[in-house]
Amino acid sequence: MGAGHEHSHGGGDTRVSRMVIAAGILTAFFVLELVTALTINSIALLADAGHMLTDLVAMFMGLTAVLLAKHGPASTARTYGWHRAEVFTAVANAVLLLCMAGFILFEAFERLGDAPDVPGVPMIVVAGAGLVANAVVVLLLRSNSETSLAVKGAYMEVVADTVGSIGVLIAGIVTVTTRWPYADVVVAVLVALWVLPRAIALARSALRILSESSPSHIDVDELRTALGAVSGVTEVHDLHVWTLVPGRDMATAHLTAGGDSAQVLTEARAVLAARGLEHATVQVEPPESADDCHAHNC
Repeated sequence: MGAGHEHSHGGGDTRVSRMVIAAGILTAFFVLELVTALTINSIALLADAGHMLTDLVAMFMGLTAVLLAKHGPASTARTYGWHRAEVFTAVANAVLLLCMAGFILFEAFERLGDAPDVPGVPMIVVAGAGLVANAVVVLLLRSNSETSLAVKGAYMEVVADTVGSIGVLIAGIVTVTTRWPYADVVVAVLVALWVLPRAIALARSALRILSESSPSHIDVDELRTALGAVSGVTEVHDLHVWTLVPGRDMATAHLTAGGDSAQVLTEARAVLAARGLEHATVQVEPPESADDCHAHNC
């Protein structure tokens, strides 16, 4: 009987420093936008400020999750350490986005038929500053957003907020040029509706990991066939594939095989590694062991 396990560790992690810088930028702009929104009674700016607040919360939760995953100690109670903290953070971010969108839609509905007179120039100035701030933060987070759900949650919120800033800018221009009182309300509703499907998509990605579904990019049936084609393997059972965090897929498999178990193990590892499953545990069992297992329904 043979068993094998292998894994690899990534290089340097730039996520923390970039997220700290991004958080500083967002904090400064959030204060500016909130004060302006309350001063001129703009729901579009308030929507964007609320979105900016979720950006900040997402950033700080993401930082906490990344630091826990990176430095949090493993124990007998948490043998994987705190890696899943990133995934829980993504779920929380999605809930924040959904709540923010719901609040803005409700507030916009309340203003129908009684839209306040909102000055357009301050909207234009603040929205322009917001575009610059968001563009810098997007550039800081983009490279890490594909490999970390914690970063991805914050990144998606900043991207959505960039769209919101563009909307506020347009609303300000329309208000200045046409004096149409509902430009502010319409933009707020459009921002909220733009956010909703993205929040749902983020939640689905996180919940897929938490439910330990197989990664969408791995064909488990094809993997089972490939392992069964390894020389000497007569049966593949107890094959499980799941994702710990984005970029770290896991697998376990029991192979019934005769002959040289070490050779079977080496070839099976190669099959798994070719599909990105470098963190895998493989157990090779002789035929008589598998027969005993089947007899006892194990």
